[in-house]
Amino acid sequence: MKKNFFTVFAFLLLFVFSCSKSSNNDTDTDANQPIDKPASFKAIGDSANDLLSNDTFDKLKLEIGYVNGFKPTPTTIADLVEFLKERTFKEIIEITYLELDSPNKETLKLQEVADLETKNRTAFNQGKTLAVYIYFSDAPSDDDEPEADLVTLGAVYRNTSMVIYESTIINLAAKSTRISTGTVETATLLHEFGHLFGLVNIGSDMVNPHEGVTTDEVSGEEIGNKHCNQDGCLMRAELEFGAGMRKMITAKNGQVPDFDTECLLDLEANGGR
Repeated sequence: MKKNFFTVFAFLLLFVFSCSKSSNNDTDTDANQPIDKPASFKAIGDSANDLLSNDTFDKLKLEIGYVNGFKPTPTTIADLVEFLKERTFKEIIEITYLELDSPNKETLKLQEVADLETKNRTAFNQGKTLAVYIYFSDAPSDDDEPEADLVTLGAVYRNTSMVIYESTIINLAAKSTRISTGTVETATLLHEFGHLFGLVNIGSDMVNPHEGVTTDEVSGEEIGNKHCNQDGCLMRAELEFGAGMRKMITAKNGQVPDFDTECLLDLEANGGR
């Protein structure tokens, strides 16, 4: 009996060791795969399905580049991860931080932001891992019109790239006793991820029409504004801008808005939850 017990015990040890070794190899699988840089430099919305579903990528890596003093709050990043797990099928989400030197600019054009990404970004698609780059800037957008209270809080400019104008967010929150920097950060991040998800009508087809309109400056005609026209939705156009953002969050008692029913239908139709 003792001999038989020892044989079975040795077999179990061998089995457990083999499983552990196999598991470790699985974890390292992506590290052995080639890095796909070109896949990160496509048009906005091109990676919507890849972000929402697990068909091609089952892991998400967020590289957060920031200028010293303009790093997002831990609560904001925790809220972002919760949001991503709620709206996508990604259960494995890795966060990496990249502290960067200031570009020493009074304002930043979007092309300059893109150029900084090209210079500094280190995380790209690899194996089953999809990478997203988020830059927290110490300079405001070159398109701001402070005298008209029109300031941009964030923008997407590629399929897996966005900029958060952190200095503008800090200044906006300082003007109100009813909203915090973290709340504006979170609302801006979630709104911009909505665009990476293909909302509205930029990669995720609309199940029902719900795109807002704006007037083309050249033709004078009404065109789609790539934002939702439903009241209270996270993808409303005013959530891109200072005064509109402050008013909308204040109206919701300091809470970050959520996607409306129409946006949720679009996400579900393109592979999301």
